[in-house]
Amino acid sequence: MYDLLVVGAGPYGLSIASHAAAAGLNVRVFGRPMACWRDNMPGGMFLKSEPWASNLSDPAGRWKLEAYCAEQGLPARHAHPIPVEAFASYGLWFARNAVPEVDERMVSRVSSGADGFTAVTEDGQALQARTVALAVGVMPFIEVPQALRGLHPTLVTHSSHHSDLGHFQGKDVTVIGGGQAALETAALLAEQGTRVRVLARAERLCWNDVPPAWERPWWQSLRSPHSGLGPGWRNWFYSERPGLYRRLPEATRSRIAATALGPAGAWWVRDRVERAVDLLPGHEVTAAAAVPGGLRLELAGRDGSRRSLETEHVIAATGFKAHRDRIGLLSAELRGRLTALPDGSPALGHGFESSQPGLFMAGLVSASGFGPAMRFVHGATFTASTLVQGVRRRLRATPARGTVPVPGGGSRSAAPSPVRG
Repeated sequence: MYDLLVVGAGPYGLSIASHAAAAGLNVRVFGRPMACWRDNMPGGMFLKSEPWASNLSDPAGRWKLEAYCAEQGLPARHAHPIPVEAFASYGLWFARNAVPEVDERMVSRVSSGADGFTAVTEDGQALQARTVALAVGVMPFIEVPQALRGLHPTLVTHSSHHSDLGHFQGKDVTVIGGGQAALETAALLAEQGTRVRVLARAERLCWNDVPPAWERPWWQSLRSPHSGLGPGWRNWFYSERPGLYRRLPEATRSRIAATALGPAGAWWVRDRVERAVDLLPGHEVTAAAAVPGGLRLELAGRDGSRRSLETEHVIAATGFKAHRDRIGLLSAELRGRLTALPDGSPALGHGFESSQPGLFMAGLVSASGFGPAMRFVHGATFTASTLVQGVRRRLRATPARGTVPVPGGGSRSAAPSPVRG
């Protein structure tokens, strides 16, 4: 019986496992380390977050991205984006140094019982744990516009389905979305010789500004402090105070979750897009149908206009929706018992514990409760320490059957001592 099973080995899962091991918990980690970063992002992409805001978290702060880059002779400077490949390699380095051995099998099912949870691996092994932390990343929550659903994958894919864009060379591709994934994907496509356009609902594309210098006059820092989500006091609050964010009224949190840090491209990709990509802001796909050689899109403009266009392939860079019902590895019974917020995401307590005692969740699924930082690597530091504290409280509150609690949050056998004659 494990104290904690961590399901997922991305930045959040690895950080949680590091903190749990340091706290003395009997922890097991499942998943292919940094799988999404290694398998679901095309070569040539860069990390949008600043290097200093992209650390995985260990309690001692020893295994930071800066340390990895120094070891590898790579630059890790403010306002200089890190290649995604380098960040994925950093995550593997972190896993080797800061985390108990990771079991790379996938967990296919988690169910609850009287003594905790049962997790079944892809090859059928069942393991028992008193608590579980789900850090499943974003892939279960892919969101594709309704008009494009049901079309064959040769015609429509999500941006996260691609680790290599080379097979689109020389073709006509339409990218849907106005955020970084859409704009950087479009830039990479154009640079390899693809005819590409970007279709976005917003009337104009938004671009992040070049960040202010790291060292600057004190009064500029006071007016607009640096934070893991960008400069400014509002971003600082979202980034550095997730615990306080959670205390905001639910209506306020819902509004912020829906509007804060909306779709925008990084400053360093703007010129690459504007000089080489056809841009169609202010349009939405209302219908799509397969035609010889590709598909036809019916578009509605914000001004009420209508038009059609034909393209060979659509890449929907339309984000992710962290809905409770999409957490397919939970048993139907367990999933149905989870309390959800108005946007469908699981309701979580202050220690990232769901309404099912002992079931914790991290990453994108926690953004509605703890703020926009949970959509970025930067949120892993607060999450890992806070969630492990929550796990320890749960273990103290519900000791395993046949054990009694001991100081520090562990347990010992409650079997009687042998009788001496």
